[in-house]
Amino acid sequence: MDVAWWDRWVYGSEPDDPERGPQPGHAYVELVGGPLDGMLLDVTGWPPQDVVDGALLMSEHGAFGPGGRSDYAPAELGLGSEAGEVGRFVWQGDVP
Repeated sequence: MDVAWWDRWVYGSEPDDPERGPQPGHAYVELVGGPLDGMLLDVTGWPPQDVVDGALLMSEHGAFGPGGRSDYAPAELGLGSEAGEVGRFVWQGDVP
């Protein structure tokens, strides 16, 4: 079952937050694979180099449990992104 873009949770929002989905005027990337698969990451205002570098995101459901982080990097061309666009961050693994 495919979840509509507007029904997805944004990383960092709380389950009971009525605005846990994407907000107008914000830029998002989809997290693909790993413990945060399917969530959206708000990259609004990120400097371009930070988007290229990807993100280490806190995840209680990763290999290292609470306090661990999941490493996500921009998808390579041919995996869903077009030149100059980072639409997806792909899971690289978990770190303590």
